[in-house]
Amino acid sequence: MRFLFLGDMVGRSGRTAVYEKLPGLVADLKLDFVVVNGENAAGGFGITEEIFNHTLQAGADVVTTGNHVWDQREALEFARREERFLRPANFPAGTAGKGAGVYLARNGARVLVSNIMGRVFMHPDLNDPFQAAEEILAACPLGEQADAVIFDFHAEATSEKQCFGHFVDGRASLVVGTHTHVPTADWQILNGGTAYMSDAGMCGDYDSSLGMDKEEPLNRFLSKVPKGRFEAANGPATLSGVCVEISDRTGLAEKIAPLRIGPRLQETIPDFWA
Repeated sequence: MRFLFLGDMVGRSGRTAVYEKLPGLVADLKLDFVVVNGENAAGGFGITEEIFNHTLQAGADVVTTGNHVWDQREALEFARREERFLRPANFPAGTAGKGAGVYLARNGARVLVSNIMGRVFMHPDLNDPFQAAEEILAACPLGEQADAVIFDFHAEATSEKQCFGHFVDGRASLVVGTHTHVPTADWQILNGGTAYMSDAGMCGDYDSSLGMDKEEPLNRFLSKVPKGRFEAANGPATLSGVCVEISDRTGLAEKIAPLRIGPRLQETIPDFWA
């Protein structure tokens, strides 16, 4: 199975790049399944139902989120009825929406996708992310109810992300980190066969501060006095993500490589799908 994950869409620039480029990637790379993190798509803060629908129309099969999931209040409503919209699974019981689901890929495979949020330097009051993953995998194990298992681990600390990858190694097809908006160079296949990357990066303008117009963040570092709101940068965006070839037989990873398309960062597309 050919799988693509795209990191956090940031603002109009990021989502426009996804809308324009993802349909061609699905066709040219013959992708079977696509997940996009959309938690920063609406001006850098949250996601609207309209943006969610446009992302699906562009070729995404599932949209994941993270700590900004409820920044647009309408998300609390459409999360209850949109099966392909995921919020972190380790939110408290009774939270709107769902944190995991099983979806049918273009090649007929059953794909379990889960969105989980880390606690280190973020929200220590959340439920244990490791226990949440254990319960999800127990209910839908790889090779039984699922042909592939994908985790979007939305977290700040790379140590927590790496330990989570090792925790589910051999039981998941891919663990990919989101949230820090900077693509890491540690894509690899772990000992048990799980593909791993600490952060997929963002789909946004890299002439920025994590996708935000750089003037206000820089001002706050220099003066500690806010002059205005953070606004998403609107220059040309780069798509950042990760591609994984998943075995149809075992559901584990066979190949992994980053994908970057756009200005500023060095462009790369996996050569194993050439």
